[in-house]
Amino acid sequence: MSRKGGRPPRLKLTLRSTAETIVRGGHPWVYSDSIKSQNREGEAGELAVVYDRKNKFLAMGFYDPDSPLRLRIFHVGKAVTIDPAWWKNRLGETLARRTSIADESMNGLRLINGESDGWPGLVMDRYAGTLVVKVYTPAWIGLLEMLIPIMVGMLEPERIVLRMSRNLQSWVAKEGGPGDGAILHGPPLDGVVVFLENGVRFESDPVKGQKTGFFLDQRENRKRVGELAEGADVLNAFSFSGGFSLYAARGGAKSVTDVDISEHALKAAARNFALNKEDLRVAACEHRMEQADAFQWIEDAPASSFDLVIVDPPSLAKREAERGRAIQAYGKLNANAIRLLREGGVLVAASCSAHVSEEEFYGAVRNAAQRSGRSFEEIETREHALDHDATFPEAQYLKCVYVRFE
Repeated sequence: MSRKGGRPPRLKLTLRSTAETIVRGGHPWVYSDSIKSQNREGEAGELAVVYDRKNKFLAMGFYDPDSPLRLRIFHVGKAVTIDPAWWKNRLGETLARRTSIADESMNGLRLINGESDGWPGLVMDRYAGTLVVKVYTPAWIGLLEMLIPIMVGMLEPERIVLRMSRNLQSWVAKEGGPGDGAILHGPPLDGVVVFLENGVRFESDPVKGQKTGFFLDQRENRKRVGELAEGADVLNAFSFSGGFSLYAARGGAKSVTDVDISEHALKAAARNFALNKEDLRVAACEHRMEQADAFQWIEDAPASSFDLVIVDPPSLAKREAERGRAIQAYGKLNANAIRLLREGGVLVAASCSAHVSEEEFYGAVRNAAQRSGRSFEEIETREHALDHDATFPEAQYLKCVYVRFE
């Protein structure tokens, strides 16, 4: 948003010594208590320059006075001119890292993964001809007018949809900016978009759906489930729109049971199965759906009912204070899931709770496995899909472990 009056001097910051070292090492976040001094009060979305203790240029980032995460760094090193050509070059570098992922069977993927790609507070997902840009910090609202033509020129999308975090929606509404779900380029979108993921058809709701309309980060785990599903009776707990289920069906599963508390999610799963009915294996798989609290359903279900159980709940720790309780919940949930496995069955346990570390989550699952009294073999652990690469600790939220039980 434009500022009133004359143009103020560039916002300049210096950091405390520890924070300076962390930023120099490539970490993209600076919290309010890490700022040692600044030449004036900054405005939301303003570009700020960081100088080191020797008064030399260190970094540039987006400033937000209303957030404890005061500065999001997008450039470290030598001073540069930040103009449209600079952003075009950055987009080209970012897209180049995806060239090995996208092909004729894959037109649903993440093109920009926020801080890990040098775009702090912005992600961009592709669903066929629709791009969805989701922003989490005010700076991007003012930059969109410049960035959209660059994105259109390089990617030639049918349309571009804007999504915003809840906090940012409130800020933009006060400033008179575009609303969540606004079409920034191209024709209006009436309904869903159908895209391909490893040849599987899925629907996405870019305007009203969760996140950007679909959960692309589990792509590699969905593929692995398909490889394990031959002849299996499969349970997909917290199934959402049936992503794991469809891969299991395509992989030759005998049956798939979706359990989710949301009727809307289960209807989306049914539509996704219908989109793939021409696949003979999908058509042959019995698809059951149960609208229920998945935690309780797993606890009440008969023992030894399934050959493959996928447990992928929503985040159980949205803040640090919830971490301990979440670890206990993961332990109980997966202990109940193990009970449902037949001899030789496989548990696929996932967590998207950033506040729960890999060690804590895997420890909870392993403890549950040990307490079951059954012999087990840990097959592998996995993290984010390649287009969701995490380059700093706070971005490493997704964990998934595969365990076979005798």
